[in-house]
Amino acid sequence: MRLNELVRNSTESPIGATFELLKRCRGEVLDLAQAAPRYPPAPEVVDRLVAAARSARGAEYTEIAGLPALRAGFAAELSAAYRGTVCPEQVVITAGCNQAFCLAVSALAAPGDEVVVALPYYFNHDMWLRMSGIVTRYLEPGADLAPTVEDAERLLTRRTRAIVLVTPGNPTGLTLSPDLLEQFLDLARSHGIALILDETYRSFRDTDEPAHRLFADPGWTDTLVSLHSFSKDLALPGHRVGAVVASGDLQREVTKLLDCVAVCAPRLGQEAVLAGLREAGTWRAARAAELSHMRSDLAAAMEARPGGFELLALGGFFGWVRHPFGDHPTDEVARDLALEHRVLVVPGSAFLPDDRSMLRVSVSNLGEGGATELAERLVAAGRTAVSR
Repeated sequence: MRLNELVRNSTESPIGATFELLKRCRGEVLDLAQAAPRYPPAPEVVDRLVAAARSARGAEYTEIAGLPALRAGFAAELSAAYRGTVCPEQVVITAGCNQAFCLAVSALAAPGDEVVVALPYYFNHDMWLRMSGIVTRYLEPGADLAPTVEDAERLLTRRTRAIVLVTPGNPTGLTLSPDLLEQFLDLARSHGIALILDETYRSFRDTDEPAHRLFADPGWTDTLVSLHSFSKDLALPGHRVGAVVASGDLQREVTKLLDCVAVCAPRLGQEAVLAGLREAGTWRAARAAELSHMRSDLAAAMEARPGGFELLALGGFFGWVRHPFGDHPTDEVARDLALEHRVLVVPGSAFLPDDRSMLRVSVSNLGEGGATELAERLVAAGRTAVSR
């Protein structure tokens, strides 16, 4: 049979390759690769999962757009957290944030259209655009790793349909300022295109201030598409629940696509998220505080540039680290770190169109004392390289 060339020629997910590398490791591995919570969901969430699974309706479909109570509850949470206005009909629940991105992009762009993507990108975003026949225009980071609207505007053409930003970033952890996000909204609006914000890690910022003021703009629905995940926030990655927040017009197209690929997000996951929104606020705040503590530990441990490794950005779930081995391929650096020093990270080349000597470190997996252990192993890695 003949295979779809766009899919066949797309890069493989680096997570699969990382798991294969983990199988080859010997001894206790400091696994700082995938960003997945290492703790169970809140007790209230677990109780709701069990009750829903035992109920007569536990295995039924929900409405395509999601449970009405969940859509209303999440709209209310966003309205309060962002000091703006989000209505239930502007929320569609999806099977994870990856699906939210795929559906939103597919509703906005056709093969041959263009989408501007800030570097470094989240690899699944880039994969989906390539497999869909959408032309990706890469937006280089500025000196502080944040993109600029001036650089973005130079990439726009009559075929551009959207600009994609991730904040806090995956892989960098960099959090874009509310002022910068307003500038990007103005840019997108002036060109009649969408601004897609992936806000998967919004709950893991070192502030209680709104992540942005865009939902307070009365005309936000003309331009903004905000994507969300409950995987990290509520420790539910395997239950696959995310959300698209956008205009009713876009959501009508999103639900057509959702009906074809999943019918609806899994009911049990939706029930669990609803319980989390209603009852697990204190638990969520405590988990965010724990992650903040781990970020502080990592910043302190990396301050002396152990082994020559340099922390360039830190936030959300991630640290963005430059390795000291020059032109040595980063895939090989990551392999040697895993096999020789038992440190598992994702090479930064998975998030870039070329190799820039970067590594992604998942802060969430550090645990108590993990940052110190990482620094010690990086020092050993630096010594090993020098001795060769």
